Amino acid sequence: MLEGVSVALGVTGSIAAVRTVELAHELRRRGAEVRAVCTDAASGIVHPNALEYATGRPPVTELTGAVEHVELCGRDGWADVLLIAPATANTIGKMAATIDDSTVTTCATTAIGADVPVVVAPAMHEPMYDHPGVPQAIGTLESWGVEFVDPRMEEGKAKIATDDAIALATARAAHTAAGAADLAGESVVVTAGATAETIDPVRVLTNRSSGKMGRAVARSCYVRGADVTVIHGPVGPRPFSASGADPKADDPGVPYADLVEVEDSGAMLEALQDAIVDADALVAAAAVGDYTTPDHADKLRSGESRSLDLEPTPKLIDGAREARSDLPIVGFKTETSGNDDAMVAAARAIMERADLDLVVANDASVMGSDSTRALFVDSAEDETGSPVESASGSKAAIGEMVSDWVVGLVA
Repeated sequence: MLEGVSVALGVTGSIAAVRTVELAHELRRRGAEVRAVCTDAASGIVHPNALEYATGRPPVTELTGAVEHVELCGRDGWADVLLIAPATANTIGKMAATIDDSTVTTCATTAIGADVPVVVAPAMHEPMYDHPGVPQAIGTLESWGVEFVDPRMEEGKAKIATDDAIALATARAAHTAAGAADLAGESVVVTAGATAETIDPVRVLTNRSSGKMGRAVARSCYVRGADVTVIHGPVGPRPFSASGADPKADDPGVPYADLVEVEDSGAMLEALQDAIVDADALVAAAAVGDYTTPDHADKLRSGESRSLDLEPTPKLIDGAREARSDLPIVGFKTETSGNDDAMVAAARAIMERADLDLVVANDASVMGSDSTRALFVDSAEDETGSPVESASGSKAAIGEMVSDWVVGLVA
């Protein structure tokens, strides 16, 4: 996601500066090279030695005759992106007023003038964020092309965004600047997760889908510039130790997409039909339950044998194809046979039925896992009838491969 990207990390005097050591580590985990730039106030909160440890490079703590701001953020500078995280109200106001009285604000003025992308993650108390001058300054900076990562409003504070949200925004800015935002201006809809069909007020029929694959595709499309809508069902059952208290804790709030949360297949179909009206592509990764049952108004008594009448749920892909005959659609097909030929045959059957552009087939054993093995099946075959491509790896990596197909479909 950030492979080969050089990030100048501006750190200002918010208490959220204590988060920047882990943020720098996270950027590096995703492939970035990082150099820190600290204001005097920031150095009193997080020691420069800690940032040197986190980035592998001595931080810039003062500007000297070596003109560090130009060396980092000038037209031929080191940085591909200037990321200011956390950014105080003081720094945001000075950036908008072109006041260069700190290492970070001077780097910001230089970067904006040199057309180096700038990403800002504000952090301050909520009354400061609500001061009329702050949104005015943010508006000015946005008009100059500066990107903002919205804070989390909690406990009377505008808390700095998650490391994940900041890293995604930084990657998107880097792709855009490098001319690699090949989905810019495109609208991509992704379905993810399971569905839960009501049996009675306390029981549902569901499956083991975690939604990780769909969210991975959505994240990759967002980084490549797309406007993404995620239609997400509830997450299927799995051990508490495997999922944590929040099964979607890796991306709370889904900062990379407009999130539409639904429960059952009927609600997902309705949301999908609304979302694809103006969409450029659909990636249908949700594991929609195949069956529903008549809803019982009262809780069914336990301790006695009972039969349920199962009725088939609507086929979302068929509904999407009926609504948009021209829409590029990527489907997913999960099987339990463990046999590649059987998975390919099932994928081709659904492809022909709903006129899909691509079907990603995998085995049900990967549900809930962070990694997967996928067969990419399209209309082309070699002489043996094999799928076009087989790949194994993290769901994040497979998600990037799916977004490659999306680029090809909308080009």
